[in-house]
Amino acid sequence: MSLLTRLRSAGRRVRRAGLRRRRLLAALCALLAVWAGLRATAAPPPDRVPVTVAAHDLGAGAVLEPDDLTTARFAPGTVPAGHLRDPVGRRLAGPLRRGQPITDAALLGAALVRDRPDLVALPVRLPDTAMADLLRTGDEVDVISVDPQGGPASTVARAALVLALPPPPADAAADGLPGRLVVLGVRPSEVAGVSSATLTRFLTVAWSH
Repeated sequence: MSLLTRLRSAGRRVRRAGLRRRRLLAALCALLAVWAGLRATAAPPPDRVPVTVAAHDLGAGAVLEPDDLTTARFAPGTVPAGHLRDPVGRRLAGPLRRGQPITDAALLGAALVRDRPDLVALPVRLPDTAMADLLRTGDEVDVISVDPQGGPASTVARAALVLALPPPPADAAADGLPGRLVVLGVRPSEVAGVSSATLTRFLTVAWSH
């Protein structure tokens, strides 16, 4: 084979190799163009909403401190209603697990009856601590007023809803008052009767049907 023939053969091989590479490069460029187009048309990720949550497990009656709280980011539409950004200093109505959002319904206050417009939240001191310890949040009880001098008993609230059971103070003797404080949901018409009975009579409860 002459030198000229060999050169022509080598040239054809080079052209074929270049053609194959051009096709590969063209395919890669097409893929990059498609990927860039998809990136340009894709919707940006939704903004996350900061929500105050419990930094660790918290017990009922705890007064919230800064170390008890942290921030989690929720997708729009998943933020719980009534969430509070700065609940420091407020007292919990019930226990919370780590990561649970802090909402108005988790704290002692009027929000405890937000879903029960027929009730108002009323703190009531039951004189028998052992009896109060039997109650659980969500119980419905009749509040009965008993005359300590032996007079007739009367029902001062029917189907009162147990909203919260704040724990007794660490030094119960320092409280200066006997019994246990509970928060009940009672009808507005029953508030005066229950409040008056707490001052002059002995209160007890009976579970409602």
